[in-house]
Amino acid sequence: VSTSIELYNIELLSVTQQSSYPAFILLLIIYIFTMVSNIGLILLISMERSLHQPMYILFCNLPLNDALGATVIVPRLLSDIFAASTDRYINDVACAIQAFCAHMFGTTSHTILIIMAFDRYVAICNPLRYATIMTNRMIAKLTVFAWGSALLLVGVLLGLTLNLSRCRSEIFNPFCDNASLFKLSCESVIINNIYGLTFTILLLGSSIGSVTLTYLKIAMVCVRNKNRVLNSRALQTCSTHLSVYIIMLVSGFTIIFLHRFPQWAEHRKLSAILFHVVPPWLNPVIYGLQTKEIRQKIDTAVNETLFTEPRIFYCRKFYFNL
Repeated sequence: VSTSIELYNIELLSVTQQSSYPAFILLLIIYIFTMVSNIGLILLISMERSLHQPMYILFCNLPLNDALGATVIVPRLLSDIFAASTDRYINDVACAIQAFCAHMFGTTSHTILIIMAFDRYVAICNPLRYATIMTNRMIAKLTVFAWGSALLLVGVLLGLTLNLSRCRSEIFNPFCDNASLFKLSCESVIINNIYGLTFTILLLGSSIGSVTLTYLKIAMVCVRNKNRVLNSRALQTCSTHLSVYIIMLVSGFTIIFLHRFPQWAEHRKLSAILFHVVPPWLNPVIYGLQTKEIRQKIDTAVNETLFTEPRIFYCRKFYFNL
């Protein structure tokens, strides 16, 4: 039967039949935790009026992006992990959508952390003007910038690749991405490589440059400011943001570095999976533990759930009546 839909063969990590079961269980547990923790943070911030502040509203973009990034990759990996290598097929439409969403996740991670760094800069370096600068209108503009710029950059990147004709069907990656797609073509990919390099330099340059400049200015303010309490609060909020940024940056650079060494293909595949697993898994943990206001709200919610009398079959009343 003729069809216009092309099928591509996905190449997963080389794992034995015995190790596939622990890998599946571990990946499933991490995915469930990732989704519960990230969606839980979004719900917590949206429901708690005390957290309706610019910093937390902007932060909501991060768990949303993390949940989407994990969902694009992990469920497909879980479904393919027990399939035979000859049965791991994905059609061209699903592959293009997966590649687009995968690159949107990586790009938006940078742009979101850029606007969060800007928020910390205004809060610490211009505290008296913070309320007038970080208005609802400004928050909306920053959010649109984070998602809109990523959409534009990734849209052009994938648009150039999808216009290429394809003469191969083997994707040497655990999931579809731009590099895997244009490697399927027998045409010249010079334009794709030029735009891809420009894309990477522009994104990483603006990301690293803005975050570095922001923290240098914050450090200068903290050095001039002798108030230990304010400096301590600034250090706490900035260390959380910086930890998340470094984890994301190291994960991304590892993939770029390993792409240069074909003999390390298995390591590259593993790092590509970890990029969509580790940051979305660690980010809510870091923000939940390091951000005092969020941690207090989580503690309160847990205590109310466990020790409020009408809940959990009156377990507290039953316990003390024993």
